[in-house]
Amino acid sequence: MNHDRSLFGRLIGLLYPFMLLLSFYIILNGHATPGGGFQGGAVLATVLISRYLTYPVADFRRKRLQQAEKILFAAIVLLPVLLLFSRPGWLAAPYDRGYLIVMNLLIGLKVGTGLSIIFYRFAAETG
Repeated sequence: MNHDRSLFGRLIGLLYPFMLLLSFYIILNGHATPGGGFQGGAVLATVLISRYLTYPVADFRRKRLQQAEKILFAAIVLLPVLLLFSRPGWLAAPYDRGYLIVMNLLIGLKVGTGLSIIFYRFAAETG
């Protein structure tokens, strides 16, 4: 059993950087291709979940993810409001490339943390 976990850990260790790269590629190119924040965030969550399955850690990581999720939610809400007041002509053309990239990044990180928190809660409930 320990040998299987070691093999799984090595495999995840090899795939981890590529999975992270894929998730950020999907997130950052979401404005130009199908995909974006939600899809890239789901891939990012699989990275975090596979890391947890390899090396289970205590509850402190879930608390940190919950704090990050709250901050990301506030940023998702506040960014359009700040743009509305700082750039009055922004409402005429809200589909600016930079804005879409930033929003996709925020949404991707929010989805990744949210799905990971859901998994961590299920893992904590089942023991």
